[in-house]
Parts: sequence; C-alpha cells; structure tokens
Amino acid sequence: MSAKSPSLSYRDAGVDIAAGDALVDRIKPMVRRTLRPEVLGSIGGFGALFELTGKYREPVLVSGTDGVGTKLKLAFQLNRHDTVGQDLVAMSVNDILVQGAEPLFFLDYFACGRLDVETAASVVSGIARGCELAGCALIGGETAEMPGMYPDGEYDLAGFAVGAVEKSQLIDGSGIVEGDVVLGLASSGAHSNGYSLIRRIIDLTRPNLEGDFHGRPLADVVLEPTRIYVKSMLTLMRDAPGAVKGMAHITGGGLTENLPRILGEGICARIDRGSWQMPYLFQWLKGAGNVADDEMYRVFNCGIGMAVVVAEAEAEMAAARLVEAGETVHRIGRIEARRAGGPAVIMS
Repeated sequence: MSAKSPSLSYRDAGVDIAAGDALVDRIKPMVRRTLRPEVLGSIGGFGALFELTGKYREPVLVSGTDGVGTKLKLAFQLNRHDTVGQDLVAMSVNDILVQGAEPLFFLDYFACGRLDVETAASVVSGIARGCELAGCALIGGETAEMPGMYPDGEYDLAGFAVGAVEKSQLIDGSGIVEGDVVLGLASSGAHSNGYSLIRRIIDLTRPNLEGDFHGRPLADVVLEPTRIYVKSMLTLMRDAPGAVKGMAHITGGGLTENLPRILGEGICARIDRGSWQMPYLFQWLKGAGNVADDEMYRVFNCGIGMAVVVAEAEAEMAAARLVEAGETVHRIGRIEARRAGGPAVIMS
C-alpha cells in the first residue's frame, strides 16, 4: 500500500490566517481614531455601514478610486512603508473634493504574496493618518494574501473614497468664464505621479538616496506623502459659498492635461510659469533626466498640487482664506478666450 499523504493546511499553501487576525488586532486602534458619528457597527463586519444624516437636503454621493502607482517600488527599495498609505487616501479624496464633496468614508485593498504584519500595519497607519487629515472614516478594507502573485516584500494598494455634496453646490467648472483667476496650491512633492520616470532617472544617475539633497535625504523627498487639501478647501467653500468655480487635482498629466478637464468650449487657461518657483526636486529631475519643459508639465505637478479657479473679485479673499488654513497659494494664471483649434492650457 502507498504511504498516506500528509495532511495539508492553508498555511502550507502560503496563506497565514493567524497573521491576518494579528493584523486586524494591530490596526483596530488606528481605525477607531478615524471614525465619525455616522459610522454604524465596528470593524470586521461583512459590510460597512454609514448613515447619511439630515445635514444634507439633496445629497449627491461622489466616489473615487485610485492607487499609488510605482511610488510603491521606492517604498519597497527603501523598506519604508509608513507614508504610502497617506498617498493612497490623498489620491481619492482630493479627486472627489474637486466636485465640492466632503469625503465621508474610505476603504482600502492591500494585496500581497505573503503577509508581513509589520509592513501591513505600517501601511495602514499611513492610511489612517490620511483619513484623519481628510476627516473621513476608514470604514473597511480587504487584505488579500495571494501566494505566487507578488514577490516577497512587495504589495499593491487600491483605495476607494465616497463623499457627499449638496446638489445645488456641485462644482463642475461650468461657471468658469474669461477673466477668472487660477490659483495654485503648493504640492508637497511629486505626490503619486511620474514615479516611473523618477525611478528611471534614479536608476541612470545612481544618487545616494540617503545622502543630503537640498537639506534633506533624497529618500525623504521622493517618499514625501501627497498633500491632502480637503479641510482647507472645505473651509473656503463653507465660508464663501459659490466662490470656487472649479478645481483640478494635478495628478498624472500635470497642469496641461488636468486643467482642461474643467474648462468648457471657447476658453483656455494661460499659466505663468514664473509665478511660482519650481521646487528643487523637479529642477533636479529636469536636469538629471534632460527632460523637456513640455514633458515636465505633462508628467509632474511641478509644485502645484491643486488648481482653483475663482472670479477676479474673489481671488484675493480666496487666497487669504487658504493661506489662513495652512496652504501655500500662488496666483498662477488667468482664463482667456480660446482660439479655434487652440490649446486648452497655454504655458507661458
């Protein structure tokens, strides 16, 4: 008779249920810090519950989803995982903010080949921090351990944000007219876009990532988390209803491809490149990679993470309110008539 086959477990196949349980225990305090009164139930349910209150008369739900992209590769290389969670939150909450929405809750998806509790907990700490900065609840998520799908030490992230805005206060850019002003809110760095090019430049130039880079280690600069503009912009929209005519989150595509998304036919944005100083990181990338000007503004935010369009008469007030809320604000351009067949954004 043949020898009896050994008894196999899920762990033998590469999935550690105990590690998943340990992670849940680690992140519970982080999640609790993000909760809002509208959250019903607790972590671990099959579905997450959020009660829309009477705060809204005609609520419109606004949803967004995004990832962090190849910025994760630098996190793996440097073994630093505590900032990419904030990136994950920022990419979605800044997107839904553009339409005037207050982020209400956030869900995350963490996928890996082998679950390392310390690494995953570090990532979730950043997600929770991002949710606190955005004022939204980390209401649920999924941790998927999939042996053979990812190399050891690597993972992927996806995030999902849902917010709400009064139907009458939706912001879609339809009110933008010739003569309006474009304000630029400073970015914290490259945010979460252009990292395939950043990594290519780093591979070619071989800088010391832990060495001094204009006063900070380059590793800190390239992993600086994406700025979250939610609280400052919501404060402006609350205190000056109707002042904000349009917003563009400057992500992949830069100013030249994101501003057109809120501009109607017949108008364009003329952006004055001299109205703000391009941060040193982008100056270095441009020089080290011999990147053309047009490519820089099409790939990177170049120091402007959010563009806000307001009427000329509201520009000084809006800028002052945003500065009071902690933003660095530049008056970067103006809305002009667009010639037939002309570009939607003119960098001058």
